[in-house]
Amino acid sequence: MERVVQFTGPRQVEVAEHESSALPPGHLRVRTRYSGISAGTELTAYRGTNPYLTRTWDADARLFREGAAGMEYPVAGWGYSEVGEVLEVSPELADTPGMPKAGDLVWGIWGHRSEGIVPAERMLGHTLPEGLEPLAGAFARVGAIAYNAVLAAGINLGEDVAVFGQGVIGLLTTRLAQLSGATVTAVDALDGRLEWARKYGAEHTLNARTDAVAERIREATGGRGADTAIEISGVYPALHEALRSVTADGRVVASGFYQGDATGLRLGDEFHHNRVQLICSQIGGVPPHLAGRWTVERLQRTFLALAAAGKVDVTSLVSHVVPVEEAADAYVLLDERPADALQIVLEF
Repeated sequence: MERVVQFTGPRQVEVAEHESSALPPGHLRVRTRYSGISAGTELTAYRGTNPYLTRTWDADARLFREGAAGMEYPVAGWGYSEVGEVLEVSPELADTPGMPKAGDLVWGIWGHRSEGIVPAERMLGHTLPEGLEPLAGAFARVGAIAYNAVLAAGINLGEDVAVFGQGVIGLLTTRLAQLSGATVTAVDALDGRLEWARKYGAEHTLNARTDAVAERIREATGGRGADTAIEISGVYPALHEALRSVTADGRVVASGFYQGDATGLRLGDEFHHNRVQLICSQIGGVPPHLAGRWTVERLQRTFLALAAAGKVDVTSLVSHVVPVEEAADAYVLLDERPADALQIVLEF
């Protein structure tokens, strides 16, 4: 039997069981070991705020359409950070270069389910790098999200960069920005996460609740402001403060998944008067000026290579490894007590 985590309604989680399906041609069957929970994207479905629950995404027009929901409960098999063992490979794929073999440990996206049937083209080259422990493979996608934001920021050696939000992706962003040559100021509302930020390379830390963030950043940069800010939390007041924190003609990368109306964001203030460049980073694509050389696939592989080389510590960010049977408790923890958790990983 296959076990699948699904949301049956807002803040309602169950683990359903289904009969395993036959393996179709052109696919691999993977038995899941670990599946990381995204505290951003997944909580939008868990809480009922995801736009797909009230509108439909028109992929051709690149617009959300009112009047019908693009998905409805139960929402099954969310998750985009999986690691598992290949159980079966469709016979015609056996001699394909780069194709994982039965017994290989692989990373990829097949959702919170005990068994994934994955198209072969999505698994080429997805064998875990040598020396990388399996748990670390669950960071391929979240690491790529952070990496994408750093590439979008266009950081130059010696620049000042502010990173707003120090959850898992924010901490990885802080580390990658430091590796790129930036002096990083980390901003968060939780002191515990700011302590982590210092471990991950932040030169300065500011508490969004108690510090005058934009003023402190300008003081630390001789009145100029940060060259770039990356907003990763998906909170509108944080995006507004990021816009306040950068220099004239500076850049703000919005990489969070923002929900609802933009309460707290005032585009007639510093954004307008300082001519701030506001750009979106979203893992559906890489920055346009890099599209000839970079892909989302390259982001993921490069990030795992950095982790395997010891340049980015990922497994320390795992605060909880939870049996899949207790998945509902994991979402309650992330939703109600975010200060008590960083990366939660479901174990199958």
